[in-house]
Amino acid sequence: MILINLLPDEYRQKRRTPVKLMLAVAGAVAVNGSLAAYLAWTAFGVAAEVKSEHTVLQDQRASLDPQVAYHKDLEKESASFEQREEMLKAITVKRVPWTKKLDELIDVINAGGDGEKYLVWLDDLTIDQKENTRAKTFGTFKSTAHSGSSTFGHIANFLDDIERSSFCEDFQKPAPPEGTQTSKDEGLVPTEVFNFELQLGLKAPEERLRGPDGKLLPVTEKPKAEKKGGKKK
Repeated sequence: MILINLLPDEYRQKRRTPVKLMLAVAGAVAVNGSLAAYLAWTAFGVAAEVKSEHTVLQDQRASLDPQVAYHKDLEKESASFEQREEMLKAITVKRVPWTKKLDELIDVINAGGDGEKYLVWLDDLTIDQKENTRAKTFGTFKSTAHSGSSTFGHIANFLDDIERSSFCEDFQKPAPPEGTQTSKDEGLVPTEVFNFELQLGLKAPEERLRGPDGKLLPVTEKPKAEKKGGKKK
């Protein structure tokens, strides 16, 4: 049934907004206000915080830049020292301590006594340390030697002592002796002399750094010669 209010406007009862609608609108406004405040804090507060952290990190980086530059300089210096060390190693491997070698050779010569075992002396000495990779030669040690005895066994004794000595640790085994025997002269001491050539080939650089057991030694360590008896078996 339709009701019609025929009262004039001034006598009519005014309609009010329902409470539920007002609460819903108020809730929506509150939620929207909260979202707007959160978005504003996110847009400005977080951005300010990030900017502050960025400034702090920039300051930390600025303080670390000198240390990084110093570290890079140390790395370059370390690389330079490593290159020098490798160069020194290469030089050390190819180097032969000739003064020490000559002292060791003299010791072997003196070990012959006054001719009981052998009596050997040298006229000249030639050292050639040229490397020939094709022929696989790394140098030679040559000398014109003399034995004051007609007994060939004395030369064998001398070559055996050479092979067993520390002098020979950087060389190949001595080549078999070849030479000539001078005529006997009673007016000379010794009366008979056998002339022969002492010749030894230099070992390869890597072989000169191996010990008696065949293992490779550090560059700073030289292989020690094995101690053996001086008597010929």
